[in-house]
Amino acid sequence: MGNLSSEAVNFGKDGTDAMKRWLKKPWPYWAGGVLLGLLNILLLAVSGTVWQVSGGYLLWAAGILERFGLKPFQWDYFQSFQPRYAEIIATHSVFFNQYTILNLGVAAGALIAALLASQFKLGKIKGWKQAAFALLGGILMGYGSRLTGGCNIGGFFSGIPSLSLHAWVFWIFAMAGAWLGAKLLIRFMT
Repeated sequence: MGNLSSEAVNFGKDGTDAMKRWLKKPWPYWAGGVLLGLLNILLLAVSGTVWQVSGGYLLWAAGILERFGLKPFQWDYFQSFQPRYAEIIATHSVFFNQYTILNLGVAAGALIAALLASQFKLGKIKGWKQAAFALLGGILMGYGSRLTGGCNIGGFFSGIPSLSLHAWVFWIFAMAGAWLGAKLLIRFMT
């Protein structure tokens, strides 16, 4: 990763050198980790919740099912395991709540960062195998994130610092799944 040394303070005549160093070059891992940690603390102080992503998608999917006449919020999952969603549903919209704002913020931040670094590009699907693997992987990741109580953000990034046992179990199986997934991709995609 890039090194943000004393050279980064030298802005040059028009500031383009510093902007190029900060936006175009990779940041060191420690700087990204410290920044993410501070943002997570700020989020907890302001909203009373830690950073999580999959809860918003769950509410969106349940809201869509609700529009089709199903009653997902009466299912055992929401009644027994996720009572906190009942408060959100009662006081806010299923499609506009703290989780939606977090998800939109993550997407907007990633887009802005990619645009500023001139790294935004649309990928081309190479064939039906790639599309099938992407769809299957997305379904498995979504299902797995709900089984573990959150995605890698809520289940790992926010869980490890709070010393949650589920986060450590999640980490072990996430690493095993990443290893197995890499082996399968190498075997079937090359």
